[in-house]
Amino acid sequence: MIAGIGHNKGPSLERGQKWRAFQWQKAREAAMPRTIPLMVVKMRVARARELGLDFKAYAAIRQATGRDILALLFSSNALKVMRADAPRIPVREADILGAVENAQKLALVHLPLSAAAVHSANPVLDHVDAAPRFTASWSQMRDHLGDMVQRRKLVGDQVLIVGDTGLERDWVAAAQAAGYLEASRYFGA
Repeated sequence: MIAGIGHNKGPSLERGQKWRAFQWQKAREAAMPRTIPLMVVKMRVARARELGLDFKAYAAIRQATGRDILALLFSSNALKVMRADAPRIPVREADILGAVENAQKLALVHLPLSAAAVHSANPVLDHVDAAPRFTASWSQMRDHLGDMVQRRKLVGDQVLIVGDTGLERDWVAAAQAAGYLEASRYFGA
């Protein structure tokens, strides 16, 4: 029976519909593997280690987006860079970033910090840009983050944002990023 004009596409009233739905669900479950092959798990554990993430966080992001993380985007707050006259990342955090492999390490810095000064003081970072202003509208923040991600030849859901404030958490939706991780979790409290 074909649904006509005005049909709300609700459940079929034909006899046997529940049985067909049950059979379809069983066939679907049989076609989908219940477990991930051990080799894939080992590769993902190794990838999480390369990114400096715990496996649980990496697996959750990977499952939600279906993509690998190709960049970590840190806020200046997450990197503990607060003073314009001393734009260096603390040694412990710099060492953790230095161990990251096969991923871009990006940073967005809040005023009064200068992106150029923070980048020259921290060669461990691949790219530093200005953070969206606190007064920026949603569309301005979206455009600012989207442009920065595109210039790095990335797609939003390949970027994990590591931040330290609620404002930075909003960057996830604006950039259509893979997710958000608290700096304390990434760097270890």
